[in-house]
Amino acid sequence: MKKFISAVLAVGVVIMVSAQNPLVTHVYTADPTARVFNDNLYVYPSGDCVPPEGVDMPRFCMPGYRIFRLDGGATWTDLGPVLDQNEVPWGKKNSFAMWAPDCIGKDGKYYYYYPAEPLDGSAFRRIGVGVSDSPEGPFVWETNYIDGVSGIDPGLLLDDDNKAYLFFGGGHELFVAPLKENMKEIAAPPILVEHLPAGYKEGSFPFKHDGKYYITFAHTFPEEGYTIGYAMGDHPMGPYVYQGKIMDNISQGTNHHSVQKYQDRWILFYHWWDVSGYNKLRSMRADYLEFKKDGTIRKVVPSLRGIGVPGVGELIQVDRCNDKRGCRTAFHEADGVKGWMVCETEPNSMVRFDRVNFDGAVKVQARVACGQRFGHFEVRIDNEWGKMIAKFPAEFTGGWTAWKTIETDLLETVSGTHNIYVLFKPDWGGRKLVNLDWLKLIE
Repeated sequence: MKKFISAVLAVGVVIMVSAQNPLVTHVYTADPTARVFNDNLYVYPSGDCVPPEGVDMPRFCMPGYRIFRLDGGATWTDLGPVLDQNEVPWGKKNSFAMWAPDCIGKDGKYYYYYPAEPLDGSAFRRIGVGVSDSPEGPFVWETNYIDGVSGIDPGLLLDDDNKAYLFFGGGHELFVAPLKENMKEIAAPPILVEHLPAGYKEGSFPFKHDGKYYITFAHTFPEEGYTIGYAMGDHPMGPYVYQGKIMDNISQGTNHHSVQKYQDRWILFYHWWDVSGYNKLRSMRADYLEFKKDGTIRKVVPSLRGIGVPGVGELIQVDRCNDKRGCRTAFHEADGVKGWMVCETEPNSMVRFDRVNFDGAVKVQARVACGQRFGHFEVRIDNEWGKMIAKFPAEFTGGWTAWKTIETDLLETVSGTHNIYVLFKPDWGGRKLVNLDWLKLIE
């Protein structure tokens, strides 16, 4: 179960959400664009919602945008709304069609790009921009869309020479155009990105790595549906050479992504709909990405564990595990909070969760539900037979859906980052021990 804490500030409501994959569950998020500004990792996604009563939206219902920031090792702070559909100066009202955005920083300013349906009916979508002194906004929105640009899914590249490029498109064609110094106008007419494979394409996201330019994009194959593909080139404007897929199709729905380097590791951000069970109510996710020696990209397989290193005070969502044996994970919801739990914990069952930072920890908490009180569960580090650093007795909580947070001292001081193993030990004759939601290290 994903738990969040809200704090009301002068600028609005900020929500801190500890999670692995998906990154957040209290709202639906899609098309995540990740950026690093001032050593902070931000995600600028679009947002899905259930259509309001009386609104007929057979496709996606997307009313506006939010901003998220990574705090600590694995806590995503929801900084709140950034732009609502009815705040677009040049946009059609109540369109519910605020698709994938992007944000880029240049010369101390931050520029937020987004597509919207224009009120003047001049195109299917136009792209607008706003500017701010902070990556967290607020943004001042330009009163008109960018002239000469028609399409969806803006993706920005700021090269080493401080020149910026706008990628966009949708359908069977993707385009790129250089931007003027003001970041609000194109400096030359857009050109077609050539030599990409046939089929529907959207979600172009560019980046640079080891002197090579990459354009990544959502791409559909007739026999597979949405995948994430990429091409490489020697100049932002191309030409590009198609290299293959970064990620295969997930459950026959859309995918949309970004690629960002953070703390010396490359990350693929994308979306799935495992929270809602419906492919038009999506949730953003992230997994690490690796390059081969020749600069091509190893295909990323979606994981439960995702990214990040939870530390003191952050939830360790053991249900988003790297490995398990003799137990299951199941979706559940309590008090309006959606997530998963480890359940059916048979004798000697095990869950492994990689990368936990123990620095400063003296206690550990566990959120459990238990219908009996016979046995215990252990937390060990580094391997299944490694040092036991915590031991919890099984305590009757009132039933298998009655949740309680229990706490114990660490058996000895642990420092640094370790993989943890939770082993479940019902007494002889016991079929299962506890349902386990999360662990948390405490100072």
